[in-house]
Amino acid sequence: MGKALIIGAGGVSNVVVHKCCQNSDVFEEICLASRTKSKCDAIVAGLPETKTKVTTAQVDADKTEEVVTLIRSFEPDIVINVALPYQDLTIMDACLETGVDYLDTANYEPPDVPKFEYKWQWAYKDKFEKAGITALLGSGFDPGVTGVFSAYAQKHYFDEIHYIDIVDANAGDHGYPFATNFNPEINIREITSNGRYYKDGEWIETKPLEIKKTYDLPTIGEKDIYLLYHEELESLSKNIRGIKQIRFWMTFSEKYLTHLKVLQNVGMTSIEPIEFEGKKIAPLHFLKAVLPDPASLGPRTKGKTNIGCIFQGIKNGEPKTYYVYNICDHQEAYKEVGSQAISYTTGVPAMIGAMLMLKGIWKKPGVFNVEEFDPDPFMDALNKNGLPWHESFEPVLLD
Repeated sequence: MGKALIIGAGGVSNVVVHKCCQNSDVFEEICLASRTKSKCDAIVAGLPETKTKVTTAQVDADKTEEVVTLIRSFEPDIVINVALPYQDLTIMDACLETGVDYLDTANYEPPDVPKFEYKWQWAYKDKFEKAGITALLGSGFDPGVTGVFSAYAQKHYFDEIHYIDIVDANAGDHGYPFATNFNPEINIREITSNGRYYKDGEWIETKPLEIKKTYDLPTIGEKDIYLLYHEELESLSKNIRGIKQIRFWMTFSEKYLTHLKVLQNVGMTSIEPIEFEGKKIAPLHFLKAVLPDPASLGPRTKGKTNIGCIFQGIKNGEPKTYYVYNICDHQEAYKEVGSQAISYTTGVPAMIGAMLMLKGIWKKPGVFNVEEFDPDPFMDALNKNGLPWHESFEPVLLD
């Protein structure tokens, strides 16, 4: 049916490639490209037998002209960006120049400022419309599936959704004293930034990890959850009818937070470059280099994740509550594709978004977040591709 250029060669990319190859009727050919070609070759070497033709290439995604050259050489129908969020705009520029559809899993971030906003990418809307191509933003889990869950709840169960709480809980254990489950630089920038949530038309800012609650989650039990800012809050606050409040919560262990606090106190989480032995280096870049590679955590990680959305609103004038979530097992994910559940829950939705675009189901000119499309085919594909979802109409609500 189509050809996909996949840019990036980390844990998420590994999942995307595996899942695309499981759907070879849709993904007939793949080119996997990264700055380090050997990482792409290693992913391909780990693939089971597949009908999908898979090749690799070297590309510096910071350079639009290199991405353009690769696109013109391979002639894909879609570019799946699972590189760094800093590279979103250069890859979008390359897609515009070549007239190819675009998909990513995380919004653009300027390298020198921890800003999590869609404004840079939303500014491409008119350009993509005029080019007649689609850009699908944030087709991971959160953002991604959380947006699809919200659209599904709005379509089937609510006239208006007033409150959304997104809860991302990881009960996995990798055995290290301190490690991050995805790119350490992105992860630590996110956690050490101020929290923020949307309420009654305004954004309310909090100190990092200032607001903590305890929540009893299906399958994984009681966990401490902390309020963070997450990019899907920005798009959902615009795209969901009747929204009064939307918040995002994530679990962290005391051990993790203690290590993080010490690293902050000694300046290791800073993105401000310092001079060391005649060179400029950001301490966070050095920390990333010494921490375990998230892609290496797969064989060590045990336990499960629970990520979902709790909704409150009205239907036919009556109050209604709804909770939809996914449970993913780290060891099962590793057994299937060689990556732990954090990469799996991001990579599977990236493949599904690309599949729906290639099939023409999610396709119209412009720049869109996932909740702006019909959620039903995506929800169906989650059940068929390893991320089955569960629902409850009597959830315990967060105050």
